[in-house]
Amino acid sequence: MTPDRYQKLCTTLNRRQPDLTLLADEVHKPHNLAAIVRTCDAVGIQTVHLCNPNIRERSLRGRSMGSSRWVDVEKHANTVEAAKTLKAKGFKIYAAHFTDQAKHYHELDYTIPCALLVGSEKRGVSPEAAEIADEHVIIPMQGMVQSFNVSVAAAIILMEAQRQRQAAGLYDQCRIPEELRPDIMFRWGYPELARYCDDRNLDYPDLNDEGQLVDPEIWYSKVRARA
Repeated sequence: MTPDRYQKLCTTLNRRQPDLTLLADEVHKPHNLAAIVRTCDAVGIQTVHLCNPNIRERSLRGRSMGSSRWVDVEKHANTVEAAKTLKAKGFKIYAAHFTDQAKHYHELDYTIPCALLVGSEKRGVSPEAAEIADEHVIIPMQGMVQSFNVSVAAAIILMEAQRQRQAAGLYDQCRIPEELRPDIMFRWGYPELARYCDDRNLDYPDLNDEGQLVDPEIWYSKVRARA
């Protein structure tokens, strides 16, 4: 990894927003999920939550133009339980869901810890998930169609979140906890080696200030000794 590449990764990590995320409720089409992951990377989301245990990560990698490499994907079997977990961590749940109490997407505060909940292509957000949401949000429509494609709707709302967070200066300082930075940087910079370590339950090697492995020969010798 070159020093310039390492600095670009550092700059990207410094803009990540650990208290902004997206929760997908049974979105099942790989091209929609891939588009959503790409948008999440673009606005600085580090972790996306997918409530569709049958989705294959390989199908995301091929369609997201590599952005799935930069965004952590957590899979859940149940949307409601995933939402409860996020709420326990202090997140507000904003469901993209058309109801009488729904607010226009630009009326909500995205500078607080929040998760955008989007629903499946056919039924939208499930009644159970809509019930647990703190707010319902809609995008005003001026034509004959009643809604956007789920990935388009997610992009519109998340760009508003980015606008608000930029105005509040939330991209101007690193907000990723210090203890999490080394592992993220290693996964970004050395994805194949990271997968090797993950498959064998090995600790990641340390990186120096230029993104190079510290004492790589010593680390490799320890790995070989465990083999």
